[in-house]
Amino acid sequence: MIAQPLLHKCSNPPRSTSEAAHDRIRRGATVLLLLALAIAPCAFAKPRERPTQAPDFSLPANSGTISLHDFRGKVVLVDFWASWCVPCRQSFPWMTSMMNRYGAQGLAIVAVNLDKQRDAANRFLETFTPPFPVAFDPSGKTAEGFRVEAMPSSFLVSRTGEIIHIYAGFDPGHAQTIESQIQEALSK
Repeated sequence: MIAQPLLHKCSNPPRSTSEAAHDRIRRGATVLLLLALAIAPCAFAKPRERPTQAPDFSLPANSGTISLHDFRGKVVLVDFWASWCVPCRQSFPWMTSMMNRYGAQGLAIVAVNLDKQRDAANRFLETFTPPFPVAFDPSGKTAEGFRVEAMPSSFLVSRTGEIIHIYAGFDPGHAQTIESQIQEALSK
């Protein structure tokens, strides 16, 4: 008598090599399809477009109101910052040096604070007394208009109001590049 393999009730009967290969292909195709479906929303999502023209704003300042359109004809560095932002402690002295160096050539800097509590911003400004205007946007609506994604974020705006460079964060190692881009914008 020839021994028959014992089959458990739940096991499948033996299959041919080609059937097993087809099963592996089907499982692989299913995994790829599921992966494609998981990635598809990201791959086909339209990225948030940044404005090409700087959105105008009118915000309260320590004295009066600051509007971006008041700076037309100048190259403007619009800097979004917050008191809790560690890199902002490095960017403020750097922006002060840029203002001192290029203000007479047509550079304007507008720092837009995004703190919810004005007291926190005021404490920061006691340490860093900038020679440029500071506006306050506790609601963050102006930052939304510029599509701010990091802190600090700066936007170099041409004399005609076009955003020509965007800087996310502040790295002193990149300061020379930014300064060169400011010089180039001022030469136009």
